[in-house]
Amino acid sequence: MPTRARAEEAMQDGVEVLFLDGVGEVAITVGRNGLSVQPLHPELVSTCWSSITLQPKLDSKIKFSDVYAIEMLDKGPICGPWRTAIQGKKNIEMHRFVVHGITRRRKHPSPWVPCEYIFGHKDLKICKDWFERLILCINNEGVRPKNLMVFVHPLCGKGRGVRNWETVSPLFVRAKIKTKVIVTERAGHAYDTLSSLSDIELKAFDGVVAVGGDGLFNEILNGILSSRHKVSYPPTPEGFGYVGSNDNCEEQTRNWINSSIPTPDSGNAMFPGNSSKCDDQEPLLSTSHPTGLEIPSSNSTKEPCIGDQDNLVAFPNDWFRLGIIPSGSTDAIVLSTTGERDPVTSALLIILGRKVSLDIAQVVRWKSSPTAEVLPTVRYAASFAGYGFYGEVIRESEKYRWMGPARYDFSGTMVFLKHRSYEAKVAFLETPYTHSLTASAEDDITGAQPLQSRWKKPRKVICRTNCSVCKEASTSRQNSEDVSENSRTLCENQKWVWSEGRFLSVGAAIISCRNERAPDGLVADAHLSDGFLHLLLIRDCPLPLYLWHLTQFTKKGLDPLSFKFVEHHKTPAFTFISTHDESVWNLDGEMFQASEVSVQACRGLVNLFASGPEV
Repeated sequence: MPTRARAEEAMQDGVEVLFLDGVGEVAITVGRNGLSVQPLHPELVSTCWSSITLQPKLDSKIKFSDVYAIEMLDKGPICGPWRTAIQGKKNIEMHRFVVHGITRRRKHPSPWVPCEYIFGHKDLKICKDWFERLILCINNEGVRPKNLMVFVHPLCGKGRGVRNWETVSPLFVRAKIKTKVIVTERAGHAYDTLSSLSDIELKAFDGVVAVGGDGLFNEILNGILSSRHKVSYPPTPEGFGYVGSNDNCEEQTRNWINSSIPTPDSGNAMFPGNSSKCDDQEPLLSTSHPTGLEIPSSNSTKEPCIGDQDNLVAFPNDWFRLGIIPSGSTDAIVLSTTGERDPVTSALLIILGRKVSLDIAQVVRWKSSPTAEVLPTVRYAASFAGYGFYGEVIRESEKYRWMGPARYDFSGTMVFLKHRSYEAKVAFLETPYTHSLTASAEDDITGAQPLQSRWKKPRKVICRTNCSVCKEASTSRQNSEDVSENSRTLCENQKWVWSEGRFLSVGAAIISCRNERAPDGLVADAHLSDGFLHLLLIRDCPLPLYLWHLTQFTKKGLDPLSFKFVEHHKTPAFTFISTHDESVWNLDGEMFQASEVSVQACRGLVNLFASGPEV
């Protein structure tokens, strides 16, 4: 059919005919979820499209959910199909607008790649009309951020944080997102800035983004939650003995089954100083340095009034989100929540406003050492809390800061060869919703017989995009109409189980903790928002067996938790007691000195700019 006839037919059907760069004439219509694009010369599209570097393979529909920006361009050339000449020319000067979207690679579809579709028309008014119409369409695509606070760690990954931000910042400019960029100057800079903000100042932003590693994210997390997460301490076993630690079983149980309900008595202490320093992490170090932050809000100098609930920012909530642009040594949080350690993919997820809920571990230190006074101190962790081997690796690495990221490998080897075990008692909360895979006390824990030979383990359900397990957990929380009755039932059914002896390590994974050296993570089937911790107790065993256990993490599909000296408990809370000054805790890569702690999972406490690991 001749070109003019095709165009006339399209116009009669209410379809606009524009020129698409590299394709030629196309008929476009706006649908409910996207822009339908039909080339008028489909036989020529494949010939010319392979030469266009920034454009993806043309689909019949450009989804609005995959469009991150639309811009008007200056008048310029539009390239047509190579084998045809439009009015005797290959290129025509036209008024233009560009649709910026995302595409995925064919062989490895997880990373997102920016792409662009350049449309043109001889009539400037038609271009402007389409530009304004499409802007309205993408503005209706969920809640996309308009104003973000960004912390950039200048030292992580030998300057990778700064380089990554320079790479992705044009994407935020193109999407018309305002960013308040703060390059951290010292340990605790991000924590001090966020903890000192009033709620009105914080509400001027749609979220906070960390350009760095898991340690910087941990600092941001603690800075935000330190004064805004209003719940009681984690539940503790009977006889633990601290005042206020287990006075109200019903109230404590409600903390982990429905963490979205704040209580008036927070009990949250401010965080003490921490002198640990890593090149990809900034530890919490409260100082009196001014933040120097200018808040883009007309009423930023007005403090919230006492009792004015509209100005208070409490967690969890539906609107505030945290983001990470990976630039650290392991980036376990990004790999566990997006499946990709790619700065551009993470930036696009932030711009498009993708959101997942994330469980957070609340860690309460009762004593810093066995002889210290009881002084509860609260910290939060997003990925992992570990004692023994994991804590000693962080402490040992401080001696070799000059080695850069390689110091973690060196320190890990040194700690492994020392093969120290630690005397401790651990009590975990067993409920009808938990499962445990442990060796019995009568078993020879020095053996390596997998547990599968004695018990049939439940089928693993891996957390993915639109995870059914996380959705079910979220729905059960939202549909809980009578929280008191639910809490009372759970309190009656809960049971504290003690495990004591000598352990090589005690750890709790909140998420899978995937990284490049452990592709399945520490716990392959840990979920982002199901309200549970995965408690891992590694009992003392011969060095070769411990090496065998550790090497199981390095390959996909293996099961490092199947050894008889490994206890794996899925639990909402646990308490740890050590009688000696022996090791430290590792919270997302930050050292935390504590001999007695209680830990609980706060279900869906924060929202993360992510979509879940794609299949």
